[in-house]
Amino acid sequence: MLGLAVIALASSALSAVVGMAGGIILLACMLLVLDPLVAIPIHGVIQIVSNGSRAAILVRHVRWDIAWRYGVLLGPGAYLGLLVALDLPQRIMRGLIGVFVLCATWLPGLRTDPQRPPAAPRLRSFFLLGGAAGTLTMLVGAIGPMIAPFFLNRGLSRQEIVGTKAMCQFLGHLVKLLLFGLAGFAFLAWLKLYLVLVPMTILGTWVGSRLLERVSERVFTIIYKVALTGIAFFLIAQGFLSAG
Repeated sequence: MLGLAVIALASSALSAVVGMAGGIILLACMLLVLDPLVAIPIHGVIQIVSNGSRAAILVRHVRWDIAWRYGVLLGPGAYLGLLVALDLPQRIMRGLIGVFVLCATWLPGLRTDPQRPPAAPRLRSFFLLGGAAGTLTMLVGAIGPMIAPFFLNRGLSRQEIVGTKAMCQFLGHLVKLLLFGLAGFAFLAWLKLYLVLVPMTILGTWVGSRLLERVSERVFTIIYKVALTGIAFFLIAQGFLSAG
């Protein structure tokens, strides 16, 4: 439990700096000691605190025009994900997400001009993104790397990227926990684990948010893309190389 507490602090701080990566690292570590059907909802509890506290700290930077669009199809998407969760191998989904992340991050056709503010039609993509995220969060647990490219290169500051993405993920984890609760998951049985991990998550968010203020826009973008690329290759390796 001590090891998970340290990982919770470090991963939450990392997420506060680059806006993602911490969640999938924490989930991967939790899967070493917990069954997947236990780890994913517990991870959701920790992440709703992590993203909620991060969004609260950066609330003045949250782009609500993006967040509400993202939330519209979350519920239907998550319900669909619940229906197919037992039929789709997670290794295949993770590998496909890794490929998607690489394409969305580096292919010029899928990126927007960082110097030009996002036009209204482009905001419509967040409706579909929310629906897709709702489905995938029920299948793979941590989807930060999948949605991250949509927040990059849209004329947003680093604080707007981290704050808005945190709010969107908070909504996604909230929907996921509601569905797991309706499915009968015994959240209260893991109360002791929450009491250890939640405070460490909040502390990590605070530490990471202080570091965020010291990172320049250029350095932030480099860290963000490098982290995305590294995670993408990790997901691809985990998904496709484990097939054998």
